[in-house]
Amino acid sequence: MQILPFYLVCDESGSMAGPSIDSINSALPELHKEISTNPTVADKTRFCLIGFSDDATVLQPLADLSDLDTLPALAAGGLTAYGQAFRTLLRCIESDVAALKAQGHEVYRPVAFFLSDGGPTDEDWIQAHKELTEARYRPNIIAFGIGEADRATIGHVANFRAFIQEDTTVSPAAALREFAASLTRSIVRSASSIAANGNDAFNLVIDDTVPGFSTVTLDKL
Repeated sequence: MQILPFYLVCDESGSMAGPSIDSINSALPELHKEISTNPTVADKTRFCLIGFSDDATVLQPLADLSDLDTLPALAAGGLTAYGQAFRTLLRCIESDVAALKAQGHEVYRPVAFFLSDGGPTDEDWIQAHKELTEARYRPNIIAFGIGEADRATIGHVANFRAFIQEDTTVSPAAALREFAASLTRSIVRSASSIAANGNDAFNLVIDDTVPGFSTVTLDKL
């Protein structure tokens, strides 16, 4: 089979406590239902959930969502260690891609959705990010910043597309609902592209605009 792995890397730091983390936890069942009940999408995708604060934890290892009854919830507390998130993501991708290939699947380049409401609290995150983005199986990273997240930092994290919460009159919780909707649409549309085109062509379909967010210009090398 042709498989497109998706990773959601979500900030679980203390500043996410309350409505923000509640919004993500409310959206996860909807994402699960949308993907798992669509056989075409479920067959072509795998999903992994990683939460990070002082450390990073694989809350849901990469799986076919149709094989799961529920997704685990996020819990807020601690600092915002970007580096731990990137190192954990890289380990997961290397292990997951190797396992999928060993099973005989064709694997498309992984896609990582990164979400944070603040800046990194660790000093070595740029090196960890460099190792991730220079790896053989480097993912396409779509980064979203809400709340106090810094535009330049979010732009550095992403290598495919980046968004920053634009409307300060909109609560982070409301912005997160739009983020979750964009994530779900991206998985469905990208998987549908694989199903329609097979080996001939594949388009990673990510929203050009997301309500409540502005697009961030990515770093040039």
